[in-house]
Amino acid sequence: MPSLQEIVDYCDERLNLTAITDFKGAENGIQFQNNGTVTKVGAAVDAGLVPFQKAVEANVDLLIVHHGMFWGPAFPITGKRYEKYKICMESNLAVYGAHLPLDAHKEIGNNALLAKKLDLKQLDWFLEYERNPIGLITEGGITRQELKNRLRSTFPEGFKAIEKGSEKPKKIAILTGSGASAVSELVAEGVDTLITGELKQNHFNEAEESELNLYTCGHYATETFGVCALAKEISTQFELDWEFIATDCPI
Repeated sequence: MPSLQEIVDYCDERLNLTAITDFKGAENGIQFQNNGTVTKVGAAVDAGLVPFQKAVEANVDLLIVHHGMFWGPAFPITGKRYEKYKICMESNLAVYGAHLPLDAHKEIGNNALLAKKLDLKQLDWFLEYERNPIGLITEGGITRQELKNRLRSTFPEGFKAIEKGSEKPKKIAILTGSGASAVSELVAEGVDTLITGELKQNHFNEAEESELNLYTCGHYATETFGVCALAKEISTQFELDWEFIATDCPI
């Protein structure tokens, strides 16, 4: 049976964790330890109380999450935050968080895996954060209708389309989760189409003015790929069962 530390070391190296600077307070890596043993791995998008409860019900003792437990300065351990800590301690649940390292990874990152799912070939990366690019640019050459067919197959719960650009995109950018920071960078990159999780209302006007196609498929839905890929790799490497811990987040 593998130790928690062995798996943490594997994840840290696989994700090149120390080389990727994240948003202040993200604290990537092991965020909550257990007694040091792992028998089953879980994958979830969010480190929320309900995903924790579902993980415990599924007999998971290491949960890999994209949106981790920490996002700011020190805070009191009370209310729902206390309940999250309590269920981790009482149920021997360890939590490992990987935010930008699991977006920027060129093999098992959210952007790379979504491109592969859509059968789009990687061309380049853009949108640097602390010298590390976190957005992916892929080849175009397909029609908007074909792209929508592929999106519909990948995201059966639906997506929203703002189509103000070319009917046959030359380049297609992918930025899972929030795409707000990418829209203003597209034209300079020679990109007229963006697939992302969510945007804000003002981006409709930017799409009209800059002749862009913008497709929003859900912040949660676009960020399920990386955690599953990492959990699956851990499962193979250490001969453990793994399970995706889903929630019904519509955003």
